[in-house]
Amino acid sequence: MKDEYFISIYLDTRRAKASGLYPVKLRVFTSAPRVQKLYPTNFELTVKDFESAWNTKKPRTEYKKLRNQLIAVEKKAFDVAEKLVPFTFAQFERQLFRNSGDGIKLTYHYNALIDELNQRQQIGTANTYDLSKKSLSEFAEQSLKLRFDNLTFFDITPKWLKDYEQYMTQTKKRSLTTVSMYLRVLRAIFNKAIEDKEIDKDFYPFGKRKYQVPATKNVKKALTSEQLNLLFQAEVKTKEQEVARDFWFFSFNCNGMNIKDIALLRYKDIQDGKIDFLRAKTKLTTKGNQKQITTYLNPFSKNIIQKYGHSKNEPEQLVFDILTENLSAWQEQTKIKNFTRMINQNLKKAL
Repeated sequence: MKDEYFISIYLDTRRAKASGLYPVKLRVFTSAPRVQKLYPTNFELTVKDFESAWNTKKPRTEYKKLRNQLIAVEKKAFDVAEKLVPFTFAQFERQLFRNSGDGIKLTYHYNALIDELNQRQQIGTANTYDLSKKSLSEFAEQSLKLRFDNLTFFDITPKWLKDYEQYMTQTKKRSLTTVSMYLRVLRAIFNKAIEDKEIDKDFYPFGKRKYQVPATKNVKKALTSEQLNLLFQAEVKTKEQEVARDFWFFSFNCNGMNIKDIALLRYKDIQDGKIDFLRAKTKLTTKGNQKQITTYLNPFSKNIIQKYGHSKNEPEQLVFDILTENLSAWQEQTKIKNFTRMINQNLKKAL
């Protein structure tokens, strides 16, 4: 609704440039909440020229071109704002300061969401989006001779998606699980573009009687008690094999606590013979009603904490030396992946 925002062309006379001219800015104001933002334009004018070109009903001939250019700036802002329901500055800025045609290009939306996920420190999800983008790009450029940078939402049809699936499973010999993972990302990007009114829902290529993303089931393989005992009693030949086995069984004894949560465990999470923690996987994506997980420590898991735990067991101290403090999200993700890989590789060697 237009009364959510007010847009106008504004001469910012608070400080002149070195040239003695003042910057012309785009002023956007919302009343609820009361927020005003000024956005730069390419124009710098004197007060007299601004008055003559903008603050007059009938500008003289020499100012008509300038006036039309300022009208175009204002019109573009109005066109962007009118599509936003509700109006938000974040969406407005994203759409205002992009190149013409970016709104329908897949590469623009992939890059925007990858950047957003990285800023929210959802590094794993960002990596999945990046892998999806690279896979679709390879298919478009190698099989269709079409640059991914030029690919639009309108190019993605049910047939295009079926051809991609065939290319992945037959030419690339990739599993349907991989196809499903990459195309669920693309589907999410379509849904967001429709929600943001970038494209009409009529162009949505997924769903019944269109293209359905392969539904794959994650088959969970449980070890028998004999296999668990064999693993536990296996003779370890190296320190790495011992660490791998110890942390695998620590996870097992803590109700399947994943390696990332183990790596992020702090002494304040351990109280009265139990661990209370929030899963890192859902901490950033579940805003409300986050469920705290409780796992009770048995003699084995207590022994692992004592064996590998940090000597300085203060509340904020990380329990294990898998991570160090003040790592970036990317560094943290890399260390956790490397530690998980070390466990998997050395368990195979120990068996």
